[in-house]
Amino acid sequence: MQWLAVFLGGGLGSVLRFGVNRLAVNMPLHYPWGTFFANIISSFVLGMIIGLSLQKSQFNPLLKLFFVTGLCGGFSTFSTFSFETFRLLKEGNYLMGGINILTSIVFCLIAIGLGLALGKNL
Repeated sequence: MQWLAVFLGGGLGSVLRFGVNRLAVNMPLHYPWGTFFANIISSFVLGMIIGLSLQKSQFNPLLKLFFVTGLCGGFSTFSTFSFETFRLLKEGNYLMGGINILTSIVFCLIAIGLGLALGKNL
């Protein structure tokens, strides 16, 4: 059942990431908006689920695997973030590459913190 929970969550997360990327295609600036938003949303959800599981001792472990390892693992993407940043730097777009690194890390840390706080208070 654990493998199935991770498999189903990962599939859903990957489809959601694809959808976010499709929605972000026409956004302004030469910036990887889809990956940026997917990673922030995933960080928030992960923080919330961890916060909930810390508060509720009877939190279903399969549900935690579904969301944390499956959904968030499939939805967030460090490898794509790395590639897009590398591409920006290689193209000489150092400002956007640096902004991508800084904003992605800062906003994902904020999202984790907000998600944890929310999850602990639900």
